[in-house]
Amino acid sequence: MFDDTYKTITKISTGIYTEKGSKFWAFAYPVKTEGEIKEIVAACKKEYYDARHHCYAYILGVNQDAYRINDDGEPSGTAGRPIHGQLLSNGLTDVLVIVVRYFGGTKLGVPGLINAYKTAAAEAISANEIVEKFVEENYRILFDYTVMNSVMQILKSDSVKILSQGYEGHSILDFKVRKKDADQILTELRKIRGIEGVSAKG
Repeated sequence: MFDDTYKTITKISTGIYTEKGSKFWAFAYPVKTEGEIKEIVAACKKEYYDARHHCYAYILGVNQDAYRINDDGEPSGTAGRPIHGQLLSNGLTDVLVIVVRYFGGTKLGVPGLINAYKTAAAEAISANEIVEKFVEENYRILFDYTVMNSVMQILKSDSVKILSQGYEGHSILDFKVRKKDADQILTELRKIRGIEGVSAKG
């Protein structure tokens, strides 16, 4: 079970593994959506058009509940699965790893392929910075401007980030809060006279 933290990477990084003439170039990317992943995979295939295989795996979501593995023509289970295994063993999410293979003329066999894709993926991940982030929830509150001080007093918590403020007949404030602190913050806000509404934002 996850609490309210997750681990991901901060930048694009690379790794390389060579075996019997075959070269395995690995690329790790921080990602947020499947649409973004499709664009990155397409761009990688275009840039490394002369490679034999473009295998990948990704995990999305704070609960690691969205994932995919792709062997791109390699024997089933020899490429995408070991890449995915490296993401799992490092506890990562919101990460895509692509491994591009240039065939060296000698077949590696199933154990050799598994090791090559696993090692290349591990190299790319180890070259990155793994960070722990908080799971956060977004909210919007509507309130009378006369209670602004009371609202801001509650939102000065370290676990709150104010995203935007505006005024349209009443004050509007968007903020994000660490998930474990959300209930307490919302309870305190709802106690204030002059709060017209508190709603979650997607």
